[in-house]
Amino acid sequence: MTHKPKKDEVTGVYTTGHEWDGITELDNPMPRWWLYILYACIGIAIMGWIWYPSWPVWKDGEMTYLKGVSGYSTRAAVTRELGDIAAERSVYLNEIRDMDLYDIQKNPDLLRISLAGGAAAFGDSCAPCHGSGAQGFVGFPNLNDDAWLWGGTLSDIAQTIRHGVRWEADPETRMGVMQGYLSDGILSRSEVTDVVQYVLNFSGRAENQEAVARGSETFANICSACHMEDGTGNTMFGAPDLTDPIWLYGGDPETIFRSVAYGRAGVMPAWAGRLDEATIKQLALFVSSLGGGTDPVDQ
Repeated sequence: MTHKPKKDEVTGVYTTGHEWDGITELDNPMPRWWLYILYACIGIAIMGWIWYPSWPVWKDGEMTYLKGVSGYSTRAAVTRELGDIAAERSVYLNEIRDMDLYDIQKNPDLLRISLAGGAAAFGDSCAPCHGSGAQGFVGFPNLNDDAWLWGGTLSDIAQTIRHGVRWEADPETRMGVMQGYLSDGILSRSEVTDVVQYVLNFSGRAENQEAVARGSETFANICSACHMEDGTGNTMFGAPDLTDPIWLYGGDPETIFRSVAYGRAGVMPAWAGRLDEATIKQLALFVSSLGGGTDPVDQ
């Protein structure tokens, strides 16, 4: 509620004219210490506008800003700091770029730097498909185990990272396709079922031994060319080992049937050209260090 200002009888101070529930507001002046602080803040703000970059201005046909007397810029400071860091890192990165992977692995300082850089690069470029812990997903390999489609040596891993898998834009890409033997008319549905039983027999999971016997002949004639006669796979073609419990798409009978019947052809991009050579080597060393690399450390 608002009333006309009047002098308060008790204090002798004029009111502001505001009243709430019978309580009137006195028009006392601000404490001097509060006003001094306010004036100081205004002064500091004015000095800041003059000393540091501040107001946007239109100059020479483009929008810019007042540079200030100091010419200081946080963007320029950060750019300088990043430049200094890059200059320091370039010494090590140049060594990593030019050095053989196995020599880097034997150098404790370069290996430590490579593992840290590889972990960062993995999080940026590889984790979306392989997971932040490199655990993989259906269709994306787990990089922590020792089952490698294309080989698990340092040089194998680096080659896969550089040129990818079935990446048509790279002539050196890893190339190997699991075709669909049912969809391509090579095998009948019953023949595919028999092959599935034979594959399951590698791990003692077959349910029909008669189908296993029939599937063994089909496997020997068609599948062994890539997966080898004993089913242990061949990294030259990216053919997985069918005797272990590790399955890229799933090891249940239905999923194996789909793989044989309709094929698989996962793709991994080639990182050469996207990542520099030093980063690719750091990634190879990092992935190998996860526990699945097949190179001895003292090679």
